[in-house]
Formats: sequence, structure tokens, C-alpha cells
Amino acid sequence: MISSGLAVSFFLLLHIAAQAFELLPGDSLNHQEITERAILNATLQACRSLALTEGTNFNFPAQPFTAENVAAACGASQSSKTFRLAILSIQLRNIRVDIRYALNSSFHIDKETFVQGQKIITDGLVAVKASNKMENYETARQKLGEIMHPLQDFYSHSNWVELGYRFPNSNLIRAGTSIGDIADKSRATCRSCDGDDCTNNILEDIIAGKILTSGYTGHKPFFSTKPSGKCSHGGILDETSKIEPKGGINKDSFRSSHGHLHTRAANLAIAATSQMLEDIRLAAGDTTFLQMVGISRGSSRALCFVTDTSQSMSDDIAVVKTVTNSIIESNKGTENKPSFYILVPFSDPGFGPLIRTADDTLFKDIVDHLTATGGGDNEEMSLSGLQLALSSAPFNSDIFLFTDAPAKDKHLKNTVIALIERTQTVVNFMITDSVVTNRRKRSNGNQPQTRMIAESDAQLYRDLAQASGGQAIEVTKAELPAATTIITQFARSSVVTLLQASRSLGQTDSFNFIVDETVSNPTVYITGRSLTFTITSPTGASQQSTDSTGSLITSTTTVGNFKTLQLQKQVGQWGITIESDNPYTLRVIGQSPVDFLFDFVEPSEGPFDGFDSLDTRPRAGVNGRLLVSITGSDSATVTEVALVQSSKGSEETLGVVESQGDGNFLVQVDVMPVVEFVVRVKGRVQGSSNDFQRQSPTNFRASNLTLTANSENVFIPGTLLSVPFTVASNGPDGNVTIRASNSGGFESTFPTILFLEGGNSTNGTVTLSAPKNTPSGSDVILTIEAESPDGTDSNYIMLRFSIINSFNDFTHPECELLNRESNCTENCSLTAWEIYVRVTDSEAGVDRVDLIQGNGTFNTSLEAGNAGITLVSYAASCCAPEMEMLVVDRVGNVGTCRFTARDSVSIGVSQSLFLCLSIVALGHFIFKLSEH
Repeated sequence: MISSGLAVSFFLLLHIAAQAFELLPGDSLNHQEITERAILNATLQACRSLALTEGTNFNFPAQPFTAENVAAACGASQSSKTFRLAILSIQLRNIRVDIRYALNSSFHIDKETFVQGQKIITDGLVAVKASNKMENYETARQKLGEIMHPLQDFYSHSNWVELGYRFPNSNLIRAGTSIGDIADKSRATCRSCDGDDCTNNILEDIIAGKILTSGYTGHKPFFSTKPSGKCSHGGILDETSKIEPKGGINKDSFRSSHGHLHTRAANLAIAATSQMLEDIRLAAGDTTFLQMVGISRGSSRALCFVTDTSQSMSDDIAVVKTVTNSIIESNKGTENKPSFYILVPFSDPGFGPLIRTADDTLFKDIVDHLTATGGGDNEEMSLSGLQLALSSAPFNSDIFLFTDAPAKDKHLKNTVIALIERTQTVVNFMITDSVVTNRRKRSNGNQPQTRMIAESDAQLYRDLAQASGGQAIEVTKAELPAATTIITQFARSSVVTLLQASRSLGQTDSFNFIVDETVSNPTVYITGRSLTFTITSPTGASQQSTDSTGSLITSTTTVGNFKTLQLQKQVGQWGITIESDNPYTLRVIGQSPVDFLFDFVEPSEGPFDGFDSLDTRPRAGVNGRLLVSITGSDSATVTEVALVQSSKGSEETLGVVESQGDGNFLVQVDVMPVVEFVVRVKGRVQGSSNDFQRQSPTNFRASNLTLTANSENVFIPGTLLSVPFTVASNGPDGNVTIRASNSGGFESTFPTILFLEGGNSTNGTVTLSAPKNTPSGSDVILTIEAESPDGTDSNYIMLRFSIINSFNDFTHPECELLNRESNCTENCSLTAWEIYVRVTDSEAGVDRVDLIQGNGTFNTSLEAGNAGITLVSYAASCCAPEMEMLVVDRVGNVGTCRFTARDSVSIGVSQSLFLCLSIVALGHFIFKLSEH
């Protein structure tokens, strides 16, 4: 699942005949394609810019551009999955606008709501830039996708194209600027179409005067009329198009009223979206921008530790230090280097702060300074620390939690499971000295205390590990160093799951998995005690756990309850049979570029047909749908998708697979399982002789409760945010238990009990308040849970919010020329010029000044006594008489300052730079379509 609140969620397929660029695959360009092409454009530009900065070569990939070949061109082939995921997350939020804001004209630039639409875009840009600055990339992606929608609709729904403009309206992304002359409310803009011919229905004086207008629209049962003489949007669902003047002006597809201009509108939408992404890139810098779109060199995986720091953990912390140092040193400069690192310490009563960095040396130093101290009782805040890590770790992460104590905050179990499901994160517990060995620690002076993790407490960690597809490894402190081999294995790039299963009662069972040509290093993990197994290869050869001389298992490691088997690679179907009277878990992994993403969807209940990605669990006992996307291959196809019972048997629910193009597949399931399940995908890469098999490590479950909520996704610290929600069920009457928690620890209120009549719904509200000093760009995940009256069923919804301090600063920094010294002559090689410049920003202060044109000596320093002002000196040969620098303030407003050896300063906004680079010099960045 791709999260929602979605730490990352998936895309939507939505058929809307008269609302926006079309969304289903076809000849016309739709929002998905426009968004993807613009992101690919901007990513190539960022990678090219980074290569120029580093003095390395950059080669453009062959067209058509794809996530796979763009990632490869960026030297980040291992990031193709996270790159694809980022694109899909942005696409989701773009397309969701047509469901959540279907009747809000401002989000579609309908009804001449140009000023309101511009504010949505520019306010959203502030939030995106602030989130990037705080490295909250998923929050940035969600807001970015949302504001792309009105930006793109401007070119389809307004008459910008009909007015003859060939370039984007750059002022749409600049707050406080005019986007053009807008038609007065009383001014007629259209005449009726000549039958089905609407090519000349915009009035001549509107065209001649370069007056902006857009179509009015109304849909049953929400029909509204339009002012006299105004244009309509058009299309069979638009009731206003049947009122004089009849017809419409939208260019959403080739079949639209102005479909003859669809290609030009789509190309302008791509260029405008690329332009907005360029503004974000210049504000963030190349590396940060690339992280936002999921591109990183080395492994795309993060290394995340959640560590108990109470006094008895000194040995465990020493192991964390050792394994961190080993991973960093052994993976420097390789494809296995983690993209970034996360550390969350916890004890009692505290937990955190969360530390996140991509700096190897800094993270190593932070871990080296961890100390074991404090902790006065038998329980620690382990789930609070885990919740914080899950709220910040990227989708599909691996988290390793070290502890020797029970959880004090057991009430967070369901919240943690919800976060695991929404982020598809695997959590591995490294538990030392549980029921086997007493835990000793000193507190209250030198008096020893003896503590231990009881069986029931250990089971909580096992349940969470099972839910995530991870391991609950129980060892003594002396055995812990040997058990951490799992961390170094998961730190490798492109780790995929071939099989995941668990048995809670202990029983004999057989499992099959496929190793295809793309898989290397197939490895089996088993947790459990007193068990035996038999491995069978594709050739029929077998090896038992008691056989130490067989050829199928190249190495075996057993420590505590954890067993690792390294398999010889043989392509084909393998089998493993496990015999045990105790519970056990089984996971088979390998390394492969081919993997999959998916999300659950449901039919839209709005005015338009289509599918909406779920922020909650799917409904149990009814038909369901998934959207699946293959990553790592442009030629792979899906042949089978099954929901496989994960803990009590191997019963499968097969889905009907329908290709949607571009590696995307819609899967329909007759009945969603009522028990826990995993998602298994089978398919084949073109040219391969064998199928591939991949599986979600995360366990999922459906629910008979439905939970919905919607709210603005930005709020200002110091203000109260209200989030209304609705719970519904077809079950018996009773009191539903409500729980709400947020990752920021902010003050909140909510009803703890709501009475629900069977077959009906009930409403409640959660309120949140962030302290006034909360940094702008911070994010918070709100999880609302509902539990059935008998406690056997639950559901949740997760919402992600961005915290923004102000939307008032939209002015880029200014450049003041202090001095220029130039003795340039005709023989330029013998002379030089030099300038001194003060860069100021009256509100937020200067954040960054970069040289973007010129090869002279460029230096910056802070003005004495004023950290918000930057002084610049530049010296160059007279043979290079021009320089240009990028100036960015602390909220992301971007400008450029240009100087020459003789002329005065030229100050402008970054879009002029973008148009020069992306449309003229790098014209092949913009996808061109044949005119129809």
C-alpha cells in the first residue's frame, strides 16, 4: 500500500467526461501522463545540473522517457522503485482533486475563478517548499500533486490557448501578480456553437482584447445556472452547456468542445508543470529536489534504528554502534549505501527526538554518542518510539527496534499496526534477555533491580513483527552481535520478498516460491524454536535441516530463535516444508530490480464514475479492487494477483487482472477475505522463460467498519484544526470505541465513545492544536481509529498535515551592487573584472546564493552583525564578461541577479531562467505531440 495520510498511496483511475483532462488511457493526454512527463523532465534537469556541478558527464536516455531509464541516466538505477512511487504519490493527489473537490470551481479554474485558483497554487507552493526544507518529502509530494491540478486545468479550461499564447502563464505560480485581464462578471464571452462545431464560439472582442475567461459548469444533482453570455465548460455532463450560449470551450480531450486544441493545451500544461517543478528545484537545490522525487544514489532504502537507551542496554547499544559503523564503512561509494539514516531513542518516560540525516559521518557520530542511562521501572516507551519512526520513515522501509524491556505504551498497538499497513514498513525486533534470561539494571543508587520480558509482553512484539512481515528475534545479549547479520542483509539494495508466511499455532505446512532470472542472493529467514524443515529445489533435489552436507543450502546461521539459510541460486519453483509444534514465521527474500507497488481502491461515490484510493482498510466480505504497478522493468506484465491467507493456512483469493497500460493493472476480487492476508503477484518479464513471484511482506486485513474523514491538509500553529469524521457499519447497534493519536504529540480532543446504529453512520470531530513555535514545514500524521462494540473488528484512517507559519512572504531576495572594478580592453585575456554585491531579503532573510552562470572566482560571506544578509564577491577574466547568480530566501522565494563587466544589474525571478534552459537550450526536455 502506498500511504495516505498515505505515507504513500497509489494512483487513481477516474473517468470524468467533463471535469478535467481525461484520466483513462487513450489517445488524449490525461493528468497522469502530463504529471509524469513533467516530473521526468524536471528530474533530468536536476540530474544534469548536479552532474555539471560535480564536473561529470550526463547523457540523456533514449525516448520515451520512463522512470527506469531516467533513474538510470541519473546514476540511480536502484531508485527506480522509489522514483516510481514518488511519481504515483503525486499523481494520486492530482487526480484525487476531481473526487474530493469535484464541485469546487477554484481547483479547476472554472467559472472564471482565476484569482482563487492562483491562490491555491501559490499557497501550496509555500507548503511544498517548507516541507522540503524540513525533509518531509511525502507531505511535499501530496501538496504538490494537489496544486498541479488547477495549474494544468488552466490550459484546458480557460481560453489561454485560444488567445494565441505559446508559453505558460508564469504568473500563476507567483503570488500577488496579475495573470492577465479577466472578463468582468457581466461581460459576455461566448456565442452558441454551430451545432457540434465550437471552433469559433468565443467572441471576437474577447480574443482581440486578450481577455481571460473560463467555462461555467453544472452537474446533476448539483446543477447551477450561469451568467448571461458566459462560456460553458461543455460535455454531456455539463448542464450549463445546454443553456444559451450553448456548447463549451474545454480542451480536456480530442472529443471535447475545443478538442482541436487539446494537443497545444496538454503541451502547455506539461511546460507549466515543468516550470513549477523547476521553481521548486531552484528553491530546494538539486539534491533535495531529487530526494523529493525519490531519486538517490546508492541504495534507495533507509537504515532506521529505534533503540532502548535505558541503563541495562549498554551491551545492545554497543552492538548498534558496531553494526552502524560496519554498514557505513563497507557500503561507502557502492550501490548499497543507504539513502539516509533514522535514529529514535526511547526509555521511560521519554522518547525521541527523531534524528534523520543522509550524512554518513554525522549519523555515525550521533550513534557513537548514544549512552545507556535512566529507566526506573520494568517498562519503556518502545511503541511511542516506533510510532515516531514509522511516521517519518519512507514507504517500504525496514526498521530495527532494540530492547530488553516490555512496552509501557501497549495502547498504541493498533496505531502502530495502522502505520505499518499504510507505509508497508517491515519492523524487526531485536529482543534480548526475554523470558529466558533475567534483565538486570541498576537504579536508585547502587541497588540492583531484576526485570524480564514476560511471555505476554514478548507476544506483543511478535504480533507487530508478524503484521509487518518482520522478525521478532529473541536472543541473549551475548548472541545479539551474530543476530545483526539480518541488518546488513536488509541494508542491501533492491531487496524483494518472494514469500512471507506465519503459523501461530505451530503446525506442519508446505510453501512454494519462485526464483526467477533477475533474483540474486536468495535467502530464507525462519523464527521459531524446536522446528525442522526440508528444502526442495526446482530440480527436485532436497535437503533437510539436519543435513549439513547438502548442496542446496550454501550457509546456515542459527542464533536464539532466528535461523538464516543462504540458498544456491536455481531458477524455478522451490518448496519448503516446516514441521513444528510452536509458532513460527517464514520469509524468503532476494535481490532484484523487479518489484511491485499496489493500493486498495473503491468506486467513487461522487458525481463522477471511477476509483478512489483508500486511506483505510478495505471493506470485508464484499468485492474489492487493487491497483498494481510493476517497477524495475518496462516490459514486465502481471499474470496473477492473489490475496493469500497469511497465518492460519494458505487459502487464496484470486483476482481478475486487467492491464491499464504503462505497467499498471486493475485487479478485481469477488470477496475480500475476513482474515489476515498478504498480496502475491506473479508475472513475466519480456524475454524471460520463467515467471517471477513477489509478495507483500506486510499483512493486511479488511473491516466491516467504514471510517471516512476529510480536512484541509495545511494548518497554522497556534490555531485549532477541526477534523470531522464518520463511522458506519452494517453490524449490530452498540458503542464504538474511538481513539485518536498524532505523531507530533499535539494536544487533541475527540469523543472516546460513539453510539452507532447498525446499518447507519455516526459523526465525530477530532481537534488538534500545534504550539505556536512549531517550525514551518513540520508535518503531523493523525490516526483516527474505530473499534466495534465487541472489540473484534477495527478500522482506521490516517491523515497527513503540513504546518505552515505564514503565507505572507512572496518576495524574492534583492541584489545591490556595491562596487564594480573593470579594466577590460579588446585583448580580454590580459584583463579582468570584479564585483561586490549585497544580497538582502527584507522578510525571511537570505538562505542561499549560488553561481549559475560564469566561471570566475565566486565567494559568499555573511554580513557582520546581520546573518540575514549575504555578501558576494566575484572575479573573472574579461573574456567571460557575464555572470548570473541564483538567490533564494528562507521560505523558498527564488530570484536571479545578472551582472556584466560593464552593464548594470538585472534582477528577475527564476522562471526566466527556466524558460531559457528548458524551452530553448534543452527543448528536448519537453515532450512534443503530433498535432491532431
